[in-house]
Amino acid sequence: MNASFLKKQIHGIVPPVVTPLSESFALDLPALSRLLEHLIEGGVHALFLLGTTGEGPALSYQTRRKMIAESCRIVHGRVPILVAISDTSLQESISLGHWANQCGANALVVSAPYYFAVSQNDLYEMIAELSASLSLPVYLYNMPSLTKASFDPETVLRCSKLPLVAGIKDSSGDMYYVRELVRAFATDPDFTILVGPEELLSESIQAGAHGGVNGGANLFPRLFVNLYKALINKDVLTSSVLQEKVCQLGSMLYHIGEPESSYIRGLKLGLEILGLCSSRMAPPFQTLHAMDFEDLKFRLRSFQNF
Repeated sequence: MNASFLKKQIHGIVPPVVTPLSESFALDLPALSRLLEHLIEGGVHALFLLGTTGEGPALSYQTRRKMIAESCRIVHGRVPILVAISDTSLQESISLGHWANQCGANALVVSAPYYFAVSQNDLYEMIAELSASLSLPVYLYNMPSLTKASFDPETVLRCSKLPLVAGIKDSSGDMYYVRELVRAFATDPDFTILVGPEELLSESIQAGAHGGVNGGANLFPRLFVNLYKALINKDVLTSSVLQEKVCQLGSMLYHIGEPESSYIRGLKLGLEILGLCSSRMAPPFQTLHAMDFEDLKFRLRSFQNF
């Protein structure tokens, strides 16, 4: 699959897939299969592996590789698969990128390295090296709250001139930044702009972004897909109602337990309630108590039709 084809394909709802873990913190294959089938049946447009919601940086390299290989096997080309290859080591990112290509992934996603402070020129040179070393389209991943560095719009525009750079996933939560990206690429409709924070999904699509990489879609993919369709069809009433449901879901999920990891914990707890995978999180994060499980189970009843 070449880069120009994929640029036109990545749009809509792209769930950042949760990584199901067993009691020994190995990849839970039956749960992974259930989750991926749940997402595909929900009508999602693509899948994003090993991002923040997928706990990618907390997983062993062996588990990351298995997650890529097994997901590609299960999905079997039914929807495009994007794989996060972010690492503190450029060579490890390149190595994982080659593995993703061998397994049949369709694109790669890379954030700024998340230890040393880096300049905008450092970021550009890193992306240039990746683009020269790999053969799949590359999406930038703007996650300044976790990486200490943001891809400035000028750097994104500079990177977009590289052969394989196809788009960006922004998780900054900054609508001014999203609008700056939309303005920067107004004459380049093939450059994809995806947005992470689901409370900003409607505003981002209306501003000109192309889709959302939204954690809540792991639980209720059809809710997010229907919201995206309403936005594309400019159905203001339906999109307003569905965006409110998305925000209600977020308020249920993302404030459970310790705030540093609540955005993953709530999702995994919800998935356990739905019978899709366990709520087990990769170390150092801890799972929840029975009281939290019962409380969320009661509150999620209002979403049973999604």
